[in-house]
Amino acid sequence: MNTALHPYTYLRETLLLTWRGLRAIPRVPERLLDVTIQPIIFILLFLYVFGAAIHVPHISYKDYLFPGILAQSLAFGIIGAGSATSHDMNEGVIDRFRSMPVGRLSIISGQVLGQMTEQVLGIAITVGLGLILGWNPHLTARTGLELFGLVLLAMTAFTWVGVYFGMLVRSPDAMQGVGFIIVFPLSFMAGTFVPIKDMALIPRSIADWDPISAFVASARNLTSAYHSSGSWQLDHPEISVVIWCAILIGLAVPAALHRFNNTLAA
Repeated sequence: MNTALHPYTYLRETLLLTWRGLRAIPRVPERLLDVTIQPIIFILLFLYVFGAAIHVPHISYKDYLFPGILAQSLAFGIIGAGSATSHDMNEGVIDRFRSMPVGRLSIISGQVLGQMTEQVLGIAITVGLGLILGWNPHLTARTGLELFGLVLLAMTAFTWVGVYFGMLVRSPDAMQGVGFIIVFPLSFMAGTFVPIKDMALIPRSIADWDPISAFVASARNLTSAYHSSGSWQLDHPEISVVIWCAILIGLAVPAALHRFNNTLAA
């Protein structure tokens, strides 16, 4: 297995390994449930079942809900990336790569890029369904580019975190359990469906500094000029997203590479 690669070779191998992962989707289509069916269920459930009982001042609930669903979909990418990585780590896929002339970095880069590609599908479904159901994001060229950049940055950060977690757990089922325990409650407390200021003291204190809250607040701010408040990060959501993503990437990338190299050397 190559450890040092020419940039062109690295890029070529990364794209080939990304395509390898995507080609498996037709054989296992259920792996896309978290980026296709799951956001649709949340949208329909909260918009048409709970939405009538939730009142948010100065904004329609549709314009309030869909930026939150967008952020939640990105956060759930941790679970999808972790499950796919755990499957490859524990089902012999990595063992097969050991005997191939493939760079180590290309393997993990292909995993990350493949998971990000799947998340793009989920975001497209969320945005498309939102527009069909009446979501009206007020985006200018500047705010549209800013939102695109924040989405790409958050997607990168959450995917790397998921890849690292996937290397730590023993099975995709275990990764699902970790996601349910950590990501699921954090995404709900992030102001995704109800305003943070209306929460009880303990969940509100967590939500004020929840990294997902920063992205929810920034997406709402950019698409509807709805401003959240309660903590520094909610008052400055775009800056907070950049800071959180820098922290997550700075921690997850070297940790994932170290773990991956140790696994190959074992």
